[in-house]
This record gives sequence, C-alpha cells and structure tokens, in this order.
Amino acid sequence: PFIVCVCVWNYEALTPQVAFSLDRTPSVGQIALAFLQASFAFSGWNFLNYVTEEVVEPRRNLPRAIYISIPLVTFVYTLTNIAYFSSMSPEELLSSNAVAVTFGEKLLGVFSVIMPISVALSTFGGINGYLFTSSRLCFSGAREGHLPSLLAMIHYKNCTPIPALLVCCIATIVILCIGETHNLINYVSFINYLSYGVTIAGLLYYRWKKPNLFRPIKVNLLVPVCYLMFWALLLGFSLYSEPVVCGVGLVIMLTGVPVYFLGVHWKEKPRCIYKFIEKATFVGQRLCFVVFPQIDPIETTSPSEWTEQPPGRRASSANS
Repeated sequence: PFIVCVCVWNYEALTPQVAFSLDRTPSVGQIALAFLQASFAFSGWNFLNYVTEEVVEPRRNLPRAIYISIPLVTFVYTLTNIAYFSSMSPEELLSSNAVAVTFGEKLLGVFSVIMPISVALSTFGGINGYLFTSSRLCFSGAREGHLPSLLAMIHYKNCTPIPALLVCCIATIVILCIGETHNLINYVSFINYLSYGVTIAGLLYYRWKKPNLFRPIKVNLLVPVCYLMFWALLLGFSLYSEPVVCGVGLVIMLTGVPVYFLGVHWKEKPRCIYKFIEKATFVGQRLCFVVFPQIDPIETTSPSEWTEQPPGRRASSANS
C-alpha cells in the first residue's frame, strides 16, 4: 500500500510546499508534546530490559535486539505516515477517529476489512508485550520487599508470575475505564520519560561514584549524556505546553509515595495487618498455585560487591 500510494495516488501532498504549509505556526511546546506522544510507539527498546533475566545471552542479544528493532520500527512507521498523507488530506486525518480504518476504506475497497483486523491484532500483540514486561516490574519490586510477597511468586510448573500478571491486568482495566485513550497516552508517555530520565541520571551517578562496579552491558558516556539533555528539553517544554496533562501524570506517580511509606517504610505495623497479609498470601498461593522461585546462587552476592578486575589480574586468576 505504501508504494501504491506514492506512485499512483496523491503524491503531491508529500511535496515540501504542501507538507510544510501550516495554518498557524506551532510552538516549541507543541512540538515537544508531539515528540512525547510519538515516543509511545518506540518504547519497546525500554521494555526489553524488564525481561533481561529471561533473555538467552542478554549481553549479546539485548543490544542486538535494540539495534535491529528501533531502525525497523522507524522505517515501518515512516512508510505508514507517508501512505496516510499521500492518500488523505489533513482534514480527513484530523476528523478520523481511526486513521488506519479510513485509509483502508479509501484505498483497499472491498478488502478494507483487513485494516481493522490488522489494527486489532497489532493492539493485541502490543498489550501482550506490555503485560509480559510490566508484570516483571511487580515481580522484581515484590522480590526486593517493595510490594506484597505474593507478587514475587511464580507458578510451580509453568514458572509464570501469575499474581503480578493479574495485578497489572486489573490496574489496566481500571485505568481504561476512567480515562480517554488520548489522555492516557499522554500520561503514560510523560511518566515513562520522567522515569527514563531519573534512571539515566542514576546511571551517570553510579558511573561517577562507582566506576569499577560490574556492568554486563556498557555504553559510551556520550549516549546517556545526550539522552539526558534531550530528555530535559522534551519534558520541560511539554510541561510548559500542557501543564494539566503532565501535572496529572506527575500526580499519578506521586500516589506511590504514601503507599511506599505505609507498606515499606513503616516497619512497626499492628499484628492484625501482618496476619491479614499472611492469610491473603496463603489464599493467593492456593488459588494461583504459586510458590517462591528457586534462588540462583549468584543472587546471594550483592551487586555492589561485583567489581571489574584489571586485565592483568583477570588473566592471572584465569590461569590459576
């Protein structure tokens, strides 16, 4: 469809005179917000890191997956937008509630039913990936003691974190019922990029304070520094352009602060609370057939103790 649109359809819409003709000049904040919304489609690079424990040879395959997927997704999305703009006018794009469906009705004729089916399959695949990766956040948080211990358990046979999956699924359904899709994308994008920036800042801090800390995957410092600068400009202008949307996203994040103080920081809880948690954990284990995973011996050593050895020492230890 992409080649057909450019070759036999309205390719004049792609000329600079038409493509860059605007009724009003966009502000810097609107451009930053557009980047923030578009980044939702490219967030898969980050979700790969959530399942590092389950990736075969992550030192080699994780960077390879990121290097291959990002250019591939960019190429497909670029062709998709070229097809949209070459077959529909800006007014049709803005008035359509489902651009892909409108594109199919205008271009594919009797085969237009392919587009909604394709969109449904793509959405299903995206949600499947989100549930698969986001549940590992709950699983890891519970393993570190930041969430109920039930979420750190896996199915005794299939090794699936069923409680963490159920919590993510229920939370997703609740959020979908109380908000519009467009606003939800803005909230998620703002929260994601705020988390990314804090994570990158922490990475730079540890590279400065603990340069010899063991790092299975290591990149040049120029990459996180450039990303952090871009992140600061993007979030700053987005917050200036849409303070309400970004403010709501920030409030959603801050709701975890009282939960942390009540559930984690507060150690001297009443005995009845501990009994309730113990009983709920027991019931959850019986319903989901879950147990604590077997502990890997390498996890008994604190990561702060893993340091990189000099080349000479590494060679001598290998010879011994």
